[in-house]
Amino acid sequence: MAGRKREDGVSDGSKILDEMNARSREVFRHVVEAYLETGDPVGSRTLTRSLSEKVSAATIRNVMQDLEFLGLLDSPHVSAGRIPTELGLRMFVDGLLEVRDLEVQDRENIRATLGDTDGDVGGMLDRVGAALSGATRGASLVLAPKHQAPIRHVEFVSLAPDRALVVLVFADGHVENRVFRPPAGQTPSSMREAANFLNALAEGRTLSELRRVMETEIRTRRQELDTLARDMVESGLAIWENEGGDHERLIVRGRSNLLDQSAEAEELNRIRTLFDDLERKRDIADFLELTEEGEGVRIFIGSENKLFSLSGSSLVVSPYMNADRKIIGAVGVIGPTRLNYGRIVPIVDYTAQLVGRILSNQGKG
Repeated sequence: MAGRKREDGVSDGSKILDEMNARSREVFRHVVEAYLETGDPVGSRTLTRSLSEKVSAATIRNVMQDLEFLGLLDSPHVSAGRIPTELGLRMFVDGLLEVRDLEVQDRENIRATLGDTDGDVGGMLDRVGAALSGATRGASLVLAPKHQAPIRHVEFVSLAPDRALVVLVFADGHVENRVFRPPAGQTPSSMREAANFLNALAEGRTLSELRRVMETEIRTRRQELDTLARDMVESGLAIWENEGGDHERLIVRGRSNLLDQSAEAEELNRIRTLFDDLERKRDIADFLELTEEGEGVRIFIGSENKLFSLSGSSLVVSPYMNADRKIIGAVGVIGPTRLNYGRIVPIVDYTAQLVGRILSNQGKG
């Protein structure tokens, strides 16, 4: 799994790992593995029973002090035990993590949860999120693809002086409705003119293609199009491109799993911060950008995770692709930095590939 450089330019720790002797590497690996399993600080006496080399607790304490000096371990309290730092976790994930094969039961559970998609992409992705959160005991994030079928018809419907409905009918039969606040002073005539203008341009074009053509047409035909109608066109389509589209594409499941894993007040505060981020669904476009540097699973630990850094969470995420190998969405698991990375990575990877195959077979995306 590719390492990641920190923002301050410090390497991800692989150089430190290369320079560590065998004893230091083994002590470090055991501390991290024990912490990921229990969440508790690991003491020297515990390690004397698990190391392959029989050494004293005092010797192990010295090694742990050296690892702490390197910034890989930390002492959370007055306890003699140690836990890995973010840098330590990063180094472990990049250099020592043993990614397991996907367990047969996990594979069967995920496939069974998807069931018969029957063309209902939204329902299928909702079940993907439920399967991921159930399998990993974390919170799952699924970024749905934008609907890319050609447009058949656009219509504006007035609901009140300050509310209107824009209806978008796609060539594959999919229909989307959104309520929005229209520009002031709209009349039935200006709404019809706006809809006629869009329908003349829309046939055979996807929403993103229509957006690009529309901007050019408005500039070249400014005199032909009434000012109110022009404002209506721009406001109506903006509801998909900005206010509605990306924000409604993120499916979050399993948030209660995070609370089950958290007992301390400080940890609960971090989880609440994460919940606030998820409720607001901030920077959802960034979620997809996290995956666009290449195929495969990526791991973001703590402050590396620019979406949810305030909560100190880890994110394991992978893109999924359509039949043209174009990234159209992503699936991921978010939770405390004490995630079981070795088990979660193959689950996320398999789920992303499965979703991509299903969508490709349906010809969607």
